[in-house]
Amino acid sequence: MKVIFVQDLKKVAKKGDIKDVKDGYAKNFLIKNKYAVPLTDGNIKNLNEEKKQQDLEDERLKKEALNEKAELEKLNIVFKVKTGEQDRVFGSISSKQIKEELMKQGYKIDKKQLSNIPNIQTLGFHKVEINLYKDIKAEIKVQLVK
Repeated sequence: MKVIFVQDLKKVAKKGDIKDVKDGYAKNFLIKNKYAVPLTDGNIKNLNEEKKQQDLEDERLKKEALNEKAELEKLNIVFKVKTGEQDRVFGSISSKQIKEELMKQGYKIDKKQLSNIPNIQTLGFHKVEINLYKDIKAEIKVQLVK
C-alpha cells in the first residue's frame, strides 16, 4: 500500500514522502496514529497544495531575512566596559548581553541564533555571526570601549 507521510517519523520517512509499505503496517500503525494517509488523488492534491504554501512561506521568510541582514550589517553595537592594567577587560561580553542589546534596538534575535562568538575580552571591534534563516547569516560588529 502506498501512503503519504503527513508527519516526520524517525528513521522511516519525512513529511511529504510517498512510500510503499505493507498493508497491515499502514492501516494499523501509520494511518491509525495519523503519521500517514493513503495515496489517493485527493491526498496528492492536498500534498501539492501544502508544498506550494510552504514554498511561498519559505520565500517570504527568506525575503524578510535578507532585509534584516542588510539592516544588521550596518549595525555597530558598543559596550562600555571597565578595564584594569594594560587595558584588560574585567570579564567578557556574552551572547546574552549581545541579544539584549539587539532587543533594545528592535531586533528579535534569539540567543541560539548567535554563532561564531569569539571570547570578547579585549577592547576594539569583534565580529559576531547571526543565523537569520537556513543559509542567510548576518555579521554584526561589536565594539568594546573604556
